[in-house]
Amino acid sequence: MTQTLVGPFLLERDIKKSRFLARATPIASIAEADAFIASIAAAEPDATHHCWAWQFGPHCRCHDAGEPSGTAGRPILQVVVAQKLDRVAIVVSRWFGGIKLGAGGLVRAYAGTAAECLREAPKEELIERVRLGFHCPFSLLGIVQARLPEWGVEAEPPVFDENGAWFQLLLPLALQHDVCAKLTDLTSGQADIRLIEDEPTAT
Repeated sequence: MTQTLVGPFLLERDIKKSRFLARATPIASIAEADAFIASIAAAEPDATHHCWAWQFGPHCRCHDAGEPSGTAGRPILQVVVAQKLDRVAIVVSRWFGGIKLGAGGLVRAYAGTAAECLREAPKEELIERVRLGFHCPFSLLGIVQARLPEWGVEAEPPVFDENGAWFQLLLPLALQHDVCAKLTDLTSGQADIRLIEDEPTAT
C-alpha cells in the first residue's frame, strides 16, 4: 500500500550540538517539490545545509547540498522509499554546532531525522484513479445526471453542445470497468466513453 502525507509536517532533533530540522509535505507535481525546497532555502539562509529528496511516481531526486557525497540526500530518499511513500518532498536542514559527525554520523543523522519525521506525519492511502470522458445526448441527460452520484464517481459540470453534453468523471481504477458497463447499459451504447488520463491520487 502506497501512502502520501495528509499535509505539511516538521520535526526537530539536536545531535551533537547540531540542529536538524526536517520538513515534509505532500506534492502534486515536480514543480511543487522544487518550489517547496526553494522556499525553505530562501526563508532560512542561515542554515548550514538544506539537504532534500522527493518522490513523485516513477520520478525521484535528492541532493546533498554541500554535505559529503552520499551522506544526506540519498539516505533521506531511501527513507521515503522504505516507508512506501509517494508524492512527497522532504528537506532536512542542518545548523552546524561545531562538532563534526563523520560520514557515518551524517548518514545516521539525516536518515534518522527524516525517518522520524515521516513516521510521525499523518498519512493517507494513494489510490490510482482514472479520468473518463463521455458524450451524452439530451434525451438521456436527466437519467445520467441522476445516476452518477450513486456510482462513487466525481463528475465535473457538463459542457453542452448542440447534440447534448460532455462529462468528465474521476473514479478509482477498480471501478472503471463497472462504471463503463453501467454507462453503456444506461445509454444503450450511445455514450462515447474515452479514457482521458490516469493519475495516482489520494482519497
